[in-house]
Amino acid sequence: MLQNQYEEHQKELLSNQIEIQKQTMQDIGREIHDNIGQKLTLASLYSQQLAYENKAPHINEKIDSISEIINQSLTELRALSKSLTDDTINSKNIIDLIQQEVDKINELKKCVASFTYNEKNIKLDYQVKSVLYRIIQEFIQNSLKHSGCKNILINLESNHNQVKLKVEDDGIGFDINTIRSKGIGLKNMKKRAKIIHADFKIESRINKGTQLIISIPNE
Repeated sequence: MLQNQYEEHQKELLSNQIEIQKQTMQDIGREIHDNIGQKLTLASLYSQQLAYENKAPHINEKIDSISEIINQSLTELRALSKSLTDDTINSKNIIDLIQQEVDKINELKKCVASFTYNEKNIKLDYQVKSVLYRIIQEFIQNSLKHSGCKNILINLESNHNQVKLKVEDDGIGFDINTIRSKGIGLKNMKKRAKIIHADFKIESRINKGTQLIISIPNE
C-alpha cells in the first residue's frame, strides 16, 4: 500500500516537473524577446543614428562594426527566443518529432538512424508524446556518446491495445547489472516511463548492442 502511494507520488512529481520545465522555458523565451531583444533593437537604432550624424569616416567604420555585432546578437537571440517559446512537442505529431530527431542524427554522419512505423497519425496526449520523445532523445545521446554504434533503429507501432516503441543500436553494449546502480540516463528513462504508466524493458549485451522496448496501454 505504502509502496503504491510512493510510486503515485513520484509520478505526480515528475509530471509536474515536465509542466514546470515547459512553462519556465516559455517564460525565459518571452523575457528574451520582450526585454533583451527590445534593448538590442534600441541600441541598433542609436548606432544607426550616430552613423548618420557623424561625419568622420574612421569613426563611422567603428560604429558600423558595433551595429553589425548588435544585429548579429539580435538575430541569435530571436532564434533562441523562438526555440524556447515554440511548443514543438505540442504542435507536432509524434511521427514528425521522431523523424526530425532521426534527420539530425543522419546530418551528423556519426551513425545511420532509421525510423519505421505502422501508422502516420498516431494520436497521443501531450504528456505521453513528451515522455516518449525525451526517452528517445536520451537513448540516442547515450548511444552516440558511449556505444560506438553504426546504426540506430527506431520503430513505433500503434494498435487498439497499445503503443509500442522499440529503439536499438548495434554498439558495444553494457552489463545491465553494473550500470543499473549508476546509470543516470537509464534511471531518467525509467522514471519518465513511470509517469505514463508504461512498461519499460531494456536489454544489452557486451558487443551485441542495446535494445529498449516501451509499451503503453492505448486507452
